[in-house]
Amino acid sequence: MDNHFEKSVHQGAMQIKRSVDDAYHLAIQDGFALLDVAIDEPRLRKALIDDRSGAVVSFDGRVRNHNNDSQVQRLTYYGYEALAINQGRLIIDKAKAQFGIVNAVAMHRIGALEIGDMAIWVGVSAAHRDAAFDACRWILDTIKADIPIWKQEYYPDEPSKWLSNNG
Repeated sequence: MDNHFEKSVHQGAMQIKRSVDDAYHLAIQDGFALLDVAIDEPRLRKALIDDRSGAVVSFDGRVRNHNNDSQVQRLTYYGYEALAINQGRLIIDKAKAQFGIVNAVAMHRIGALEIGDMAIWVGVSAAHRDAAFDACRWILDTIKADIPIWKQEYYPDEPSKWLSNNG
């Protein structure tokens, strides 16, 4: 395969096609977006505050320094933006209907990340805590299972590995 072609394909999967402000607007309006820079958690959290909500639950997933028995140095997330946004919207809509929550917002980062960087943020507001906790967990698990995002982990003593977003 032509190395230039492969590089351009991978590069396109490491950057969003919209502005950062447009990505936040999309996440807040439709519930999900990808971002290729650090996630601003307070900006997303503001969208969840609502007088009907007595509970706000959030989760932020960060890059850890190991996976199973391997030491991880860094990783890169790749995503198919158009499909990810469409599937993310469906996940948020289903969560609202299934759990009776007031609102939900999720954002997943793509591109090169270092140990400690936030890779995903999910927030949910609901009238009661049980629905908020349940919906937050379900949204996270469903995003990791269904959204077209892959990661490449880099290790000090072995070749990098490609993993699904669940791996």
